[in-house]
Amino acid sequence: MSQQRSLEQQRAAAAWECVQRAKKGGDEFAKGYGGLARSAPADIQANGLGQTVAFLRAKGLKDGKPKPHDPHWQLQEDLSQWVLGRLQCSHEQGLLGWITAAGTSTDDYRRATAEAMAFLVWLKRFAEAELGEGGNEP
Repeated sequence: MSQQRSLEQQRAAAAWECVQRAKKGGDEFAKGYGGLARSAPADIQANGLGQTVAFLRAKGLKDGKPKPHDPHWQLQEDLSQWVLGRLQCSHEQGLLGWITAAGTSTDDYRRATAEAMAFLVWLKRFAEAELGEGGNEP
């Protein structure tokens, strides 16, 4: 039997790490992160990946710089890191910068959206289980 982890296991492990980090951020941060993680798949479905990431990024910035300890910023960072890593791409401005770059094709955007949705399935499940409605409460 292969020791290599399946893609689903990799997604689950990465999502688990994100949620565990959110739990350590305090109740308010965990509650905010959990709520955003739960709503992100529906937001992407309704508005698209680019608009959802732009919203999270905008809410996580103040005067053009990341707000310290902000769940919006952290979620878009977690999502950017996962999706860009899976697509084996990098961009100085994260996923949003990559989406808006001149060389990004429609097929690339579709692959990024599918990967984001697959990752968010795990993130949402773990957020529901670990962060609860009130943050750190089960």
